[in-house]
Amino acid sequence: MMFAGDLARGAGDITLNYFRKEPETSKKADGSFVTIADLEAEQYLRKRILERFPDDSVLAEEEGESQGNSNRRWIVDPIDGTFAFVHGVPFYGVLISLEIDGKPVVGVINIPALNEIVWAATGLGCYLNGTPTRVSTTASLEDGLLLCTDFTACHRYGFGPAIEDLQRRAKSSRTWGDCYGYVMVATGRAEVMLDPVMNIWDCAALSPIIQEARGTFTDLSGRRTIDGGNAVATTK
Repeated sequence: MMFAGDLARGAGDITLNYFRKEPETSKKADGSFVTIADLEAEQYLRKRILERFPDDSVLAEEEGESQGNSNRRWIVDPIDGTFAFVHGVPFYGVLISLEIDGKPVVGVINIPALNEIVWAATGLGCYLNGTPTRVSTTASLEDGLLLCTDFTACHRYGFGPAIEDLQRRAKSSRTWGDCYGYVMVATGRAEVMLDPVMNIWDCAALSPIIQEARGTFTDLSGRRTIDGGNAVATTK
């Protein structure tokens, strides 16, 4: 877990070198952004992991998977929330997870622009900047905060009626999106965070973090998976 935390800090420092400095940016085929900061941070992560664990696999958002021959796979997203990063919004993060035998057992989220780092390992708890943390004890959504990266996208992907119901029930709803929304849930500052579209590198770090914070992480069908194409984190 400490190695994963060090990795996340190092990659976060690379991103800060470009944050709010108009980094070189291009668009991928799906319309999302990629910056020089994404690429440099991912190269750093891949290099350090394979130097330390040359037999492990590494799956990263920008350059895909390098296949190893062990039962361990690192899943990394050098900048989760590149749209926020490009626009100077500090809610982006570095995501790192370690899978063993197909199960994510370590998760780290570094929010470098806010100096917040959350990490967890199965059976060892969840920590914010080294202090144990957990989900909110708020009993109902009627007293809680609902977060979503993009409520409009929820309608576009067929979740409109369900989202409208949640918004009616929640005390308040906000679009503090990407990985920072899951940090908010894991640290007791929000009750629900959901995304209608997620990739495995978006989800892998979140699962052990939310579970070790005593919450629940599933896809929107309620399956405990990191590969369901969408995600929701709750306090129960």
